[in-house]
Amino acid sequence: MSELNATQIFYHEGTVTRDERAKLLKQSGATLWFTGLSGSGKSTIAVALEQVLIARGHAAYTLDGDNIRFGLNAGPKILMDTRKYSEESAKKFGLAFSAADREENIRRIGEVSKLFADSGLFALTSFISPYRKDRDAARAIHADNKAGAIPFIEVFVNTPIGTCEERDPKGLYKQARAAVAAGKGMGFTGVDDPYEPPLNPELTFDAATQTVQEGVAMIINYLQSKGLVRS
Repeated sequence: MSELNATQIFYHEGTVTRDERAKLLKQSGATLWFTGLSGSGKSTIAVALEQVLIARGHAAYTLDGDNIRFGLNAGPKILMDTRKYSEESAKKFGLAFSAADREENIRRIGEVSKLFADSGLFALTSFISPYRKDRDAARAIHADNKAGAIPFIEVFVNTPIGTCEERDPKGLYKQARAAVAAGKGMGFTGVDDPYEPPLNPELTFDAATQTVQEGVAMIINYLQSKGLVRS
């Protein structure tokens, strides 16, 4: 079988417009990108927002960082444990937590969220996404869309690290601090790996001073003010 090359792949334009989807769904699709430290409350507010949007008759779907790493961006061990992939393919396609793997993790979810938003849904992504350049790249993917720019709303969950460590729902901060104390380190964001906060996020939420209900209301009001949800 002859090998296919990139010059033989062409973009196929659809015939359904985004405006037609918007009229059907009574909303304009968008990606809401929740970024912040582990334990900051990203998933909590994303899931709560999803519930409120659905209750109000709006289509939405949460793409959670942990959940995505069980499938689309699974690490080598998870892929091998499923017994569906060879060791070679697991190493080739699975993503761990190196800087390069984190970059690819965010690149993939940036593309997936763009597809969800282009279909008219609200894609709610909950990822630490620690590096500014990777988040900016995800934003650029949405702007550089053949059918027109897709709204990309960066929500900075700016909960202080002290609060995140007190919450520490997965026990990761405790594990990271112990590793650092032992002189090993584990590349954990906020402890021995950097988190680069957004410079100009559309919205900011602090779980230490705001309730989830207040955060959801803030986001709904923003969507309404931008005409992204319709009555």
